[in-house]
Amino acid sequence: MANVIKFGTSGWRGLIARDFTFENVRLAAQSVADYLKAELADSKSPIYRRKPVVIIGYDTRFLGREFSLAVAEVLTASGLVPLLCNRDTPTPVIAFTIRKRRAIAGINMTASHNPPEYSGFKLSLHDGAGAPTEVTKQIEANVEKLLAQKWSFKAGVIGTFQCKTIDPQPDYFKQIKKLVDFSAIKKAKMKIAVNFMYGTGRGYLDTLLEEAGVKLFKFNAEPNPLFGGHHPEPNAEGMAEVSKFVRSGKAQLGLGLDGDADRFGIVDKDGTWLTPNQILPLALYHLKKNRGWTGAVVRTVPTSHQVDAVAQMLGVKVYETPVGFKYIGALMESEPIIVGGEESGGLSVKGHVPEKDGILACLLMAELVAVERKSLGAILKSLEKTSGEFHTDRINVAIPPEKKAALLERLSRGLDAIGLFKVEKFITTDGYKFLLPNGEWVAFRASGTEPLIRCYIEAKSQAQLDKLRKACQRVLAG
Repeated sequence: MANVIKFGTSGWRGLIARDFTFENVRLAAQSVADYLKAELADSKSPIYRRKPVVIIGYDTRFLGREFSLAVAEVLTASGLVPLLCNRDTPTPVIAFTIRKRRAIAGINMTASHNPPEYSGFKLSLHDGAGAPTEVTKQIEANVEKLLAQKWSFKAGVIGTFQCKTIDPQPDYFKQIKKLVDFSAIKKAKMKIAVNFMYGTGRGYLDTLLEEAGVKLFKFNAEPNPLFGGHHPEPNAEGMAEVSKFVRSGKAQLGLGLDGDADRFGIVDKDGTWLTPNQILPLALYHLKKNRGWTGAVVRTVPTSHQVDAVAQMLGVKVYETPVGFKYIGALMESEPIIVGGEESGGLSVKGHVPEKDGILACLLMAELVAVERKSLGAILKSLEKTSGEFHTDRINVAIPPEKKAALLERLSRGLDAIGLFKVEKFITTDGYKFLLPNGEWVAFRASGTEPLIRCYIEAKSQAQLDKLRKACQRVLAG
């Protein structure tokens, strides 16, 4: 059997019933069990001799609970102690639960914002952060060993394995109430529309907002493994229904979560969908100015330099990491970081988990609006008087494997110019980033979860953005 278990930036994902089968899920689970048992026996490991508890969770996708029980069955046979979440559960909640219960790891059956035909296997370590590449490479090596040994597992009838369940919600709520000023939200008497994308965020974001006295308008708040026929992604397209509702004047803010509630979507008072590139500097501004938090900010390579501009205004240091929240999370564990985030919709803050949390991001934006009594767009405009404007775009291009390799090879050698724009600096921290005059830039990288090349663009005006987009399209066309 060929090995299809390959971990990307956020776990292993595959098409259900083709690659993501019960046989392969059990194989991945055994590989993780072998890794964890070796760590438990290693005196240099942070989980040495710890109680072998592993938190197991799943999103609202087809067969999520059944896949989770298959994992639990394998872990139990290996002498580990799985605790299964009592319902489909947000990724950040699982991350927090790992830390709260001093578990050695967590396994979440989620493909996040991928289309409904996909499922995923996400491994988080004892700190709640996604497993780094050096760990997932060991998991992949374990898979190869097991395949070579023709490993098999005698499982019970699918979905019948008995596993202890837990309710992670109460402890998570206590944590969030330490991080968010719900009294400010309550005083503001807000009206908010929320799109749950048929995912795991229902019963979490809505409950917290309603407890704070918010008049809530819920969209797609029931679980649906087909996500209404769409990607469960709170981007401009996914939030269009909420944008229209907010624009009608029935709510002053729109919030959204992806399928596993680790990514956020924000709609301003006028119905405009705000990009994650805009939300991260807003979060930094709020936590530094209104809360008085201290520390640095961390962003990924293709995230807007508007973060840098706001950080400079506030006297805050900026760190840049490769793509993948596990890199941001690792820095947040070792440095005093006010907020960390990425352009794909991930954010976390000091004192929380080193994993992206869409629920928290949504609540912080509601808090900012409540505290300043202004729209998010108005706050951005005020910041731009000092920082200047930032216009961003991302192009996703599906390229055949043979052309993809040739393009990446050409980019790896660097370019003197992108169209008529001279390259001033070439950065290879993750993918290929080209700094251009006037603080503008473009970056290219291969997706870690989909068969795509992503092109990221930032310019100082819409006209410049349009020119850069055309230049980048020519580069991608070869």
